Amino acid sequence: MRKVLLPTVIIIGSILLILRLFYLQIIDDSFKLKSDNNAIKIQYDYPERGYIYDRNGKLLVANQPSYDIMVIPKDIKNLDTIEFCKLLNITKADFIKIVHKAKVYSPRLPSVFLPQLNKLEFAAFQEKIRKFEGFYIQKRSLRDYQVKFGANVFGFITQVNERTIQKNPYYNSGDLIGKQGVEESYENILRGVKGVKYILKDKFNREIGPYKEGKYDTISVQGKDIHLSIDAELQQYGEELMINKRGGIVAIEPKTGEILALVTAPSYDPAILVGRQRSKNYTMLYRDSIAKPLYDRGLLAEYPPGSPFKILTGLIGLQEQVIDEQTTVFCNHGFSYARGRFMRCHCHGGAQQLHRGIYESCNAYFGTVYLKTINKYLRPADGVDVWSRHLKSFGLGEFMGYDLPTGRRGKAPTSKTYKRIYPNGGWRATAIVSNAIGQGEVLMTPIQLANMMAAVANRGYYYTPHIIKSIKGEPIDKKFRTKHVTTIDRKYFEPVIDGLYDVYNLGTAHALQVDGIQICGKTGTAENYTKINGKRVKLQDHSIFVAFAPKDNPKIALAVLVENGYWGARWAGPIASLMIEKYVKKKITRTDLEKRMLEGSLQGEYAKYTGRKETDTLLLKKPTTIEKQADSPEEATEN
Repeated sequence: MRKVLLPTVIIIGSILLILRLFYLQIIDDSFKLKSDNNAIKIQYDYPERGYIYDRNGKLLVANQPSYDIMVIPKDIKNLDTIEFCKLLNITKADFIKIVHKAKVYSPRLPSVFLPQLNKLEFAAFQEKIRKFEGFYIQKRSLRDYQVKFGANVFGFITQVNERTIQKNPYYNSGDLIGKQGVEESYENILRGVKGVKYILKDKFNREIGPYKEGKYDTISVQGKDIHLSIDAELQQYGEELMINKRGGIVAIEPKTGEILALVTAPSYDPAILVGRQRSKNYTMLYRDSIAKPLYDRGLLAEYPPGSPFKILTGLIGLQEQVIDEQTTVFCNHGFSYARGRFMRCHCHGGAQQLHRGIYESCNAYFGTVYLKTINKYLRPADGVDVWSRHLKSFGLGEFMGYDLPTGRRGKAPTSKTYKRIYPNGGWRATAIVSNAIGQGEVLMTPIQLANMMAAVANRGYYYTPHIIKSIKGEPIDKKFRTKHVTTIDRKYFEPVIDGLYDVYNLGTAHALQVDGIQICGKTGTAENYTKINGKRVKLQDHSIFVAFAPKDNPKIALAVLVENGYWGARWAGPIASLMIEKYVKKKITRTDLEKRMLEGSLQGEYAKYTGRKETDTLLLKKPTTIEKQADSPEEATEN
């Protein structure tokens, strides 16, 4: 057997090797194309990116032609550098620097010499291109924004960096790729497929025709159009309401999980990141470490949720059966617990039950509910873990899985959290009772708050929030059509919703009512601390508001957070009411609120801590001139 095995292996291996060589040399001659690459010019045909529409078919993002000057360093011959530089309005030093960078990339492969010429620059260069061996024009398309809002939703397109080229062979030097927003999330769908032509050259480097009569040529395929779930009018209105303020607004359609508005403030006109001014403008945005216009607060900012968290405290208390609707707690304008500690309360005091506790936002009531929930179990650690599992069923403390490329988990503390904080043990429920009112170790992003309200509006379920509504010729991801059911029984939502409804009728948002719409909401005020010169300093509280409407068959759920905005009904509440009315009625009757929000500014509040007084909402005009593009700072950060 051993004598036969070795010869058999050698014979079979030899036969396979011969067959492979026969296939490569006789049947498949594609490798000959690579071996002949010195005599073949590869020319790409770049397709238009797919168009972007809103949920109602309004065109948001289209395309405009752009022309790049490409260079193949080894082909540069007999160049009149002075004439060349004068034509393109660059210095000789610029020329040397760019060509050197191209040689480092590859002396034989094309690199971008000068990107994004406009039509006039292209025409002037095209007239004399025959004199400049080694250079050619590559046509591409750039984005043409039809609106001045939604920059954080769209993202932008930029040149690929070396790391991307190494990871993904589809891309070559000078190719464009989507970054941030839907441009990044749906890059493979929006970009299309570029076409390739192989052109044969003679020994004098002259083009003599298609290689193999075009056998290997391919045609470009335009990117697919997409419809976003965003309502363009609502998105624009939200950004206008947030001018001269900082924070975020997230609005969701409860029955589908579709994101209706995703507002971050401050923001900017997306058109400033198009053309040769793009890098200069990006640098300005990137270096603004105070207002942070590139920071999407709706997805990334983690805040203490404040009083809106009481909704979950009440629901978990009902589910764990430590309270019912009639459970009564006496409030003496605060909550006394643990060796004389006192949690102050702004409600009217007296006997509080679930319904009144919600619409008056009673700290004593919900502090008591929280302690009952944790102390139901023999060990506080077990109680915290049960409580945390309920939170996670609402999407808290986890990446939510939405179709945008950035996000944060928030924080739903577990027993492990407190083992780290109290390594010696001995902690009790009273040590962490501030969780009850959305302070403590709890953190949530605005999109998590909005999703929480969508789950409440649906009486116990939600769909993963998503910004895609439809893709031409393709279904959307199945995960966006999968229902997530919370750990809270449906029957417990109704009494909580009744309390949220009376927040507008009897409680903290009674001045924010909108005729004809039954709104359920909850005000919130979250304490806000930061470090200044190494010291922990309390800043003005954040203003928070969550809501959904109408009460029955809800069409919109949202969260509004305004940084340093005092109490919930001062800034976030009015904005929430206006957003709801805008979406449900398509018009505004609360013009008093609208005027106050559109004209109101918190710049003075921000200036107290930064010394910066100017407006930080960068609604800049679309550039009309194209200048030489500088090195982009995001290239450095990506590398």
